[in-house]
Amino acid sequence: MQKHLTRAAAWLCILASTAAQSAERIALDGGGWLALDKHALQLTDAAGKELARLPMRARQLDARTTSGSGIAVVLDADTQHALPIRVDIQRGELTRLAPLPQQPFGVEGLCLFRDRQGLDFLFVAARDGQAEQWLMHGATPQLVRKLSMPLDAGQCRVDDARHTLYANEEGIGTWAYEANSEAAPARRLLKAGARLPAGTAASPAVVLEPRAQTMPVARLGDVADDPAIWVHPQDATRSRVLGTNKKQGLMVYDLQGRQQQFLDVGRLNNVDLRQGVNMDGKVLDLAVASQRDDNSVVLFGVDADGKVAELARFATGFSEVYGICLFQPRSGGLDVIVNDKGGAFRQFRIAGSGGRWSGTLAREFKVDSQPEGCVADDRNERLFIGEEKRGVWTLAARADQPVARKMVLAVGRDLHADVEGMAIYEGAKGAYLIVSSQGDSSYVVLDAAAPYKVRGRFKVGFNLAEGIDGTSDTDGLDVTSKNLGGPYVQGMLVIQDGYKRMPDGPQNFKYVSWEDVAKALKL
Repeated sequence: MQKHLTRAAAWLCILASTAAQSAERIALDGGGWLALDKHALQLTDAAGKELARLPMRARQLDARTTSGSGIAVVLDADTQHALPIRVDIQRGELTRLAPLPQQPFGVEGLCLFRDRQGLDFLFVAARDGQAEQWLMHGATPQLVRKLSMPLDAGQCRVDDARHTLYANEEGIGTWAYEANSEAAPARRLLKAGARLPAGTAASPAVVLEPRAQTMPVARLGDVADDPAIWVHPQDATRSRVLGTNKKQGLMVYDLQGRQQQFLDVGRLNNVDLRQGVNMDGKVLDLAVASQRDDNSVVLFGVDADGKVAELARFATGFSEVYGICLFQPRSGGLDVIVNDKGGAFRQFRIAGSGGRWSGTLAREFKVDSQPEGCVADDRNERLFIGEEKRGVWTLAARADQPVARKMVLAVGRDLHADVEGMAIYEGAKGAYLIVSSQGDSSYVVLDAAAPYKVRGRFKVGFNLAEGIDGTSDTDGLDVTSKNLGGPYVQGMLVIQDGYKRMPDGPQNFKYVSWEDVAKALKL
């Protein structure tokens, strides 16, 4: 706690004092200094010997370096534009980099941020509260997102370790923002003498790169929600990803993320899928989705080419249907489990004959607060359900078994509310449960069998080579262990992205190689 208070106090002091300085000086990692006065930016070694000088009229120096090399930025006093500069103390060089494109505002405040992936970002803020975050990698800076900051935000600073952006608002105080570009646009006011919240630090999360992304959904706002993976029976490279659109219906994508089909079936929330289901003497691939217009279960069929068609709907009896998942018992048949926002679950047995379908209520149970995500481990006939503010529970999946449940992973150190999407990876070495920890935009991997050991946490960052942003605020996800070819020989994880960046736009889904997950977490 004391360390947290000291760090926050230090940043407040920096913000308060920087504006009063006529010259600025920054110690470089690995030795050496950057100094800015009214006439030039100067690079010196640890003994103070000048190595390089760039004449300029500028202010507000900030830098991020490793072993004396990296990036610096200043604010041009004449044009009010940000000037990025490459710093290299080994070569004794200061080099002007490609400037940011002309902004429609004069910059009043700027500061740099280095994220957990090691990427550098620049925040620029205008007098009227307009602000932007730019990715400072490659030949040209790239706009990542727009955000709002205080009026006349003359100074800002970022604490990289806590990924927190601080900015002053005159007469009000200092605001703290989440600096990660994938984060939700939220802020909090740091009051003088306020105590920062304590808590046990979470285990570190490794950062992985997505291999591909889907086309954006066709609506703005909170639209995309939950994916399900269908594996082609003859050619796995022709597999499909189903994704729900909470304002329209169901999208179907290929493994390159191109939309192949759209089903205008209303407001779908969650989707799940099973292949090879014995039903009425036939072997079928079936998917279900929770439909929030009529509070029904929508049943879909998937043909041998991956084409999806609606087969039937049946009522849930809920006034506000929410999450959904499937369970395929070892004895055969197919069950669908649905829940509502009040915590109630209902389990239905699906039956079909002669093209007519029905759902018969087989079991009911309840948790104390709002759930959503659920997933069934068919091989072990276990059901995992998420209670958003409390954690992950497990209970018997069969409808003829008791509903006594056990807490698998509580919200706390590794799992941050809301608990959202869940999926099970069925690998040769064992099964893993993957859970979306929406509160900190991470993903927890744990054994899908007792004692449910946590194997690690990861986040999804930028893939600069492919121009793909990371994931954040994730609702749904799905995983398969099937060999889909290419980067997905060990399987693929599909993750809903709550904030599409680079550039800002409608939500989509990101594809992650399971091989990357396994390697990073040593699975």
